Amino acid sequence: MQNRRMNFIITGIWLLLFIVFTALVQLIDVAPIGPDGSSVGFASVNALVRDSLGAHKIWYTITEWLGFLPLFTAVIFAVIGLIQCIRRRSLFKVDTSIIFLGIFYMVTIMMYILFEVYIVNYRPILVEDKLEASYPSSHTMLACCFMAAAALECRVLIKKRGVNLFISLASVIIMVVMVAGRLASGAHWFTDIIGGLLISGALIMGLYSALTALCGRRQRAGSKGDQR
Repeated sequence: MQNRRMNFIITGIWLLLFIVFTALVQLIDVAPIGPDGSSVGFASVNALVRDSLGAHKIWYTITEWLGFLPLFTAVIFAVIGLIQCIRRRSLFKVDTSIIFLGIFYMVTIMMYILFEVYIVNYRPILVEDKLEASYPSSHTMLACCFMAAAALECRVLIKKRGVNLFISLASVIIMVVMVAGRLASGAHWFTDIIGGLLISGALIMGLYSALTALCGRRQRAGSKGDQR
């Protein structure tokens, strides 16, 4: 019980950090250093990182294509949930962990839509000669959230430790490549990446807390059954 409570507290801390950081990005050292005179917070740091790393088209292309892989994992679990729903003839009989995952996906997409509407700042580059919303990095958020979620869900569905270890390792590699590649591409400010990591941490920790609580409930139910 204590561990589960702490998990939810940590989730709240991640979320609070994201909210505070988002506010600071809009208040501290805001300057028009972007294309078409667009402004961004922490301008000195962002300009330093941008000028140091530059922009690399190859990394932009790689991360654009790699971005389909996390979405593919979401499709896989959606299909699993659909098959369970059809076979069991009820949405309420779908594995609870899959339902949690579906809710997680919806919340993640809602966060993506929110910051497409509420624009904190624009990209350091023009895309097709237009300004695009840049904070938080959507590629960072979706890659980290969906790949981490896939690894967590596989731990629930798959009992083989070796398989789970491989999936977790592959997920981490994809996340690291996506985050580093997105920064190297020049498509995001440094603060966009940090914001993407913070909101990802909150969302992932929320899912982890829910799945941990679910597993704990199953273990208690199993213990009661054995006693009978």
